[in-house]
Amino acid sequence: MDSLILDSITFQIDTGQLYKNLRIKEGSELMARLNSLVDKAQAIGKPKAFYKAVFIESRADDHVIVDGVMLTSRVLRINLKKAHRVFPFVATCGVELEEWSRSITDMLEKYWADVIKEMALRIAIKNLNEQLIEHFQPGKISRMNPGSLPDWPLPEQQKLFALLGKGPGSIGVELTDSFLMTPIKSVSGIWFPTEESFESCRLCQRELCPGRRAPYDADLYDRKYRRE
Repeated sequence: MDSLILDSITFQIDTGQLYKNLRIKEGSELMARLNSLVDKAQAIGKPKAFYKAVFIESRADDHVIVDGVMLTSRVLRINLKKAHRVFPFVATCGVELEEWSRSITDMLEKYWADVIKEMALRIAIKNLNEQLIEHFQPGKISRMNPGSLPDWPLPEQQKLFALLGKGPGSIGVELTDSFLMTPIKSVSGIWFPTEESFESCRLCQRELCPGRRAPYDADLYDRKYRRE
């Protein structure tokens, strides 16, 4: 069984993208305030990630057993139909940025810090993805996350953490009683090899979602996932 902690990720904020996301004008007073915040964040920020390579042991109608842990989701089971090895993971902005953001009292700067933490999380995910592909060469991969669909609800997070073992704790991520993670800007899930790319967004009817990565496909569930 292979596992890896990524705790030396370079944290460099793309300030141009940050200004664009926050609609900050060049040379403005707000830009000076934001730059000061960026400098502090980059000085302490340590985004991190952890993943394992594990094998699927068995499949049934609506679940798979992976390394002794049963994950209940028909969508996941169908997505893993041709997979033999999968990669459960957790990635985070890091406890350093989380603790720093809690010390900020100004509401505007608190919002900016939240966006900065989101960027740190995306950097962690990107590094994890690149390292996984380089090390295992699995071909095209997609991911699913507990709580992203009713078919794989948030309480399944507890099973995923059981599968990950001490990995989340090694990078400072904890699971709360409500199955949410701390730091808040953390994400967990399973990367899996696939011939056809998968996005949970294509099965999600939620409108005006800021994190949407693909349009809703009203026929996809009936076409691919509904029981015959």
